[in-house]
Amino acid sequence: MVVVGADGRVAEINDAASDLLPAAHTGRSLPSPAWLAAASGAAHPASVSGAVGERFFSAQPSATADGGTAWWLVEETAHRWAVRELEAERGRTQFLSKASSALSASLNQDRCMDTTAQLAAEYLADAALVIAPTAARKLTLVRCDERGEVSRGTVREGPESVPGLAEALRGFPPVPSRWIDPSTAPAWLVPEGFGEVGSLAITPLPGHGVSAGALILLRRTHTAAFSDAEEALAGLFAARAGAAMSAARLFAEQNAISDTLMRELLPPDLHSIEEVEFAGGYRPSMDSERVGGDFYDVHPPGDDSPETLAVLGDVAGKGLEAAVLTGKIRNTLHALLPLADDHARMLRLLNNALRTSHHTRFATLVLASVRRDERGVVLRLTSAGHPAPLIVRRDGRVEEADTGGSLIGVLPDITSRTARVRLAPGETCLLFTDGVTEARGGPLGDTMFGDARLRRALGECAGMPAEAVVERVQMVTSQWIGGGRHDDIAVVAISAPRGAHLSAVNGTTRGRYTP
Repeated sequence: MVVVGADGRVAEINDAASDLLPAAHTGRSLPSPAWLAAASGAAHPASVSGAVGERFFSAQPSATADGGTAWWLVEETAHRWAVRELEAERGRTQFLSKASSALSASLNQDRCMDTTAQLAAEYLADAALVIAPTAARKLTLVRCDERGEVSRGTVREGPESVPGLAEALRGFPPVPSRWIDPSTAPAWLVPEGFGEVGSLAITPLPGHGVSAGALILLRRTHTAAFSDAEEALAGLFAARAGAAMSAARLFAEQNAISDTLMRELLPPDLHSIEEVEFAGGYRPSMDSERVGGDFYDVHPPGDDSPETLAVLGDVAGKGLEAAVLTGKIRNTLHALLPLADDHARMLRLLNNALRTSHHTRFATLVLASVRRDERGVVLRLTSAGHPAPLIVRRDGRVEEADTGGSLIGVLPDITSRTARVRLAPGETCLLFTDGVTEARGGPLGDTMFGDARLRRALGECAGMPAEAVVERVQMVTSQWIGGGRHDDIAVVAISAPRGAHLSAVNGTTRGRYTP
């Protein structure tokens, strides 16, 4: 406590105040601190606060009986330090929250690296670099300068050229920045026009099991060096960035694997084989999916068989799980191609293979062996629990092939009946799955498309090439379904060409074919 009289002189001072203010003596004006001296000379003293050396105090005035003022000094150093630390912690928390949101917004690895470099350059340093390994064993580099401009490249030298970088890339704890001489930073590390590097910090980007890379922070000479708290914050940020980059890398790897496997499951592109037209169309049950339970294949003639074998099938279920079984069926049928002249035997062997597997699903399919002769195209058609193929004659009549049989994968013994059909030039055989006839839609939204509508649509396709027939069937079923749900849809058209050419298409009516 310090008591200042009405004349502005120190009237009384206790021991604690004397230790704090050694220049203050009774009978003299209060010389320091300046903020307290100014408040003492005011006409109406009010609470003030300020620093005394490296400590911080607040002073509360109290009027004395003789018109003076008693100043009570309360130390607030710890409180002020706590407030500053709280504000700093709030800032760090806000930064880490923003970083987490920005980094989790994308599973693209390049974008994650860009975001990491930009955030680090904006909040942690004057410039930042992100270095990450690639599958080609190269080190990619993303650099962000003080203007926020991002550039990409590759590390032209070994990571050993930068102290602590090789260790960070292997996931070891970071080397304290005070141990790193910034003058050793190679030229490729420093952004163009950055100037002299004053301090350098390197921290690993921890990933899922393996390091996702390393984060390098650069500050200029006139900027304060990295403190322990700032390095700790950089480590927390790097943990989030490394997790995001690692997740993006895993996603990219899994996506590449899925694409590779998916290509094997997708229906093939069909074309003419030995002057017979083949065309196919496929639509999965969900627009977001690429494969499902319906499939088709066409195997050209080989040394073991003079006929082309077309296969169209339907596995119980939808989506990727059903598509996996279609892949097994397709591979099994491919292995059984030497037996393609005997449909019944092929189906029995396929049935045995499915019944001995761990799959509990069943399948229906139809086989079509196709060969060309001087009078047209000859087909052998065998259905195994599948809708019978439809034949479109040149006069518009639609016939059902006389074939049938047991579905595949359930019964120990199956039966089948093979039909022989001849296509004259301009005639087509359509193989289709029940996704066509059971498609629900129409004016009421829940009516099945049905066999009659399919036959009527096919009757309008008389004389059309195979590709046009497939497009017509897909169009009418799509119009019928509208925005409703549906099963997988697959169709294959086999046509005996007319040796004709397209003479006119006006964009609104069917193309006119002339021999």
